[in-house]
Amino acid sequence: MILVYVAEGQALVWSAEDARRLRELHSLCGSPVGSLARQPRQNSRLGLPLRLLPEEASLLAERGLGVLVRAHGPEDAEPGREEKHRQLLEHLHSEQRQLALEEKREILQGLSERIRQGRQKKYAQKHQQDTGSEAADEVPPGPLKELEDLEQTFTFPLENTLTQIHTACPQPRQLTVLDWRVASADWPYPGERAHSLRYCVFKDLHAKGYRLTSGGKFGGDFLVYPGDPMRFHAHFIAICIPYKKGLPLQDIVTAGRLGSNVKKTVLLCSVREDETVVYTSLRWRGIQ
Repeated sequence: MILVYVAEGQALVWSAEDARRLRELHSLCGSPVGSLARQPRQNSRLGLPLRLLPEEASLLAERGLGVLVRAHGPEDAEPGREEKHRQLLEHLHSEQRQLALEEKREILQGLSERIRQGRQKKYAQKHQQDTGSEAADEVPPGPLKELEDLEQTFTFPLENTLTQIHTACPQPRQLTVLDWRVASADWPYPGERAHSLRYCVFKDLHAKGYRLTSGGKFGGDFLVYPGDPMRFHAHFIAICIPYKKGLPLQDIVTAGRLGSNVKKTVLLCSVREDETVVYTSLRWRGIQ
């Protein structure tokens, strides 16, 4: 069962395994909205959590493949979690510093002879320049001073510590199951006419084998793909309108021009009283 965490109308999937199952088994794509740990300031490639459209979350719940839950807030968290987290970071930092120190010592020991020869050469050149004599005392053998002082001079900043990034909550939390058919403060969509229209269209297109994402960037409700959006371009821009409701001519022209400019067919989608979906496609004449 896939857990969909709901808060303030947002449906989020935090588990990497659940996100994979959604895409591979259930043809539901969602959109990653989390920043990457190594690249927190870029927005071209994002990570977990995966944000689902309200229609995607509703479809999961209706088919029994997932459940909408609300996790208890920070006030219900386990006491002392921050102190435990700080202690864990200090322990990880201490272990990793010791490993990095040993690695640095091994590198210096392997290069010690080359370092000693290089210093001897520089010392001899300087002695010749100062005295005009080629004779010079050799650099005394033995461990390098850098190796002797390595414990005190070696630095390993705390921010360089490697830590595990959880793709699911590592601590058990109390969850409240939400009924996807009942409106609430966290799930306000049931009963909304616009959502009911969009959901009927989404469910019908999904049943026909298409994959859908948000169509906001192209002025529609959904972008409709023949397969995985990572492999295909969208073929359609779906715009949901109430059945038998008039549509201003300028809106039709605008949608048609937008579709032709981005090389996609515009679908005007309506739902009859018996919940069957009617599609009308818009395409400029002569556009191939």
